Amino acid sequence: MLKLQSLRDFLAQCAPDLARDPENFIVYGDDGRLIATGTASLSFEYRYTAYATLLGYAGHPDAIMVPLLAWCQVNQPELFDNPAKRENAIRFGVAPQSASTYDLGIEIDLTERAIVKPDPDHDTRLRITHPDEPGAVGLQRFDGKDVRQLEVWELWMRDKKLATWEFLPPAWRQRMPI
Repeated sequence: MLKLQSLRDFLAQCAPDLARDPENFIVYGDDGRLIATGTASLSFEYRYTAYATLLGYAGHPDAIMVPLLAWCQVNQPELFDNPAKRENAIRFGVAPQSASTYDLGIEIDLTERAIVKPDPDHDTRLRITHPDEPGAVGLQRFDGKDVRQLEVWELWMRDKKLATWEFLPPAWRQRMPI
């Protein structure tokens, strides 16, 4: 499942403590289902819950939650578009570990599409692709190829920088194509 590694890499980029202590940052999927499309093809969708656990975390929770929402906006946009999913798709729990650290557990309902098509050059071969989410923002056409235009984002609370990340422009600030 590609989104699990993407989520892990992205949150580690946002909160360097997670990258420094990888044994205290666990990301995995569970409660998975494989949903066939019901067509003649073997295309399907993974549906599962991603679990991200931060052990002994000392940072502000906003340093994780705001980048998490930015990641979801691109990688699971229906969490924003569908009111029924928006209500319960992201859940979390907190357990204090000391006066300055806590364990933070996050659950996110995710889907990943897998398109399976016959290989036109080989009668007995199939090709599988995992397309980007429909309508992903920040995609521009250049010489017939999709080019992601990343920006550097920072999250501040008062005078303290909580997180930094490179990501696509958010949907609320879409740009005109070049």
